[in-house]
Amino acid sequence: MSGETVGASIYQRLRGDIIQGHLRPGQKLRLDQLRGVYAASASTLREALARLATDGFVLAEGQRGFEVAPISAKGLHEIADLRLLIEEHALARSFARGTLDWESRVVAAHHKLDSHEEHLEAGDTAHIDQWRQSDWRFHQELISACGSSVLIHAHAEIFDKYLRYQMIALAFRPAASRIEHQALCDAALDHDAERAIGILRDHLRRGVEHVLKHGRAPALGVD
Repeated sequence: MSGETVGASIYQRLRGDIIQGHLRPGQKLRLDQLRGVYAASASTLREALARLATDGFVLAEGQRGFEVAPISAKGLHEIADLRLLIEEHALARSFARGTLDWESRVVAAHHKLDSHEEHLEAGDTAHIDQWRQSDWRFHQELISACGSSVLIHAHAEIFDKYLRYQMIALAFRPAASRIEHQALCDAALDHDAERAIGILRDHLRRGVEHVLKHGRAPALGVD
């Protein structure tokens, strides 16, 4: 494996562990400890952490090293607002341009997501990681016909930051989300962007409220 490939792999592993909460908000990221966990050199880890600092998942503390970026209620609101701004614009463009192939991808992504949410609704938390991936894929497919790689990349970045709050707080609402995701899928098949944007706004608003009210995240001021 080339050095570039190793670096990319370590970056993705660290990013995933931060999003899933395995590396907790405010946790010091000491290179000597990370080397044993990720089986990577100090220079590779330092480069990956610097990249994650640019992404906003890590704080660089100069000579003191790195730590996982903190979370807050204010931060969650800001991330949700930015996600909505990006996603509703991309949705409108995508729904206007979407083809039959796009509709097929949306339906397939929704089918997989619905299956994982059904497991979560039944209390099967072993499917959380699969749900995380399928939730990301479904929302990405909804905007995939927007015709802008910049929009798609920006959405992926902000989606991961929003998802991080859900994963850390362990605040999921699978029953309600299944209904909302089905409604989004139906709106996509009808190419009804206005309806989809309204559903999306409610989806994010309720998601934020649920994290703040029911989430296990003391840093957010909840139990």
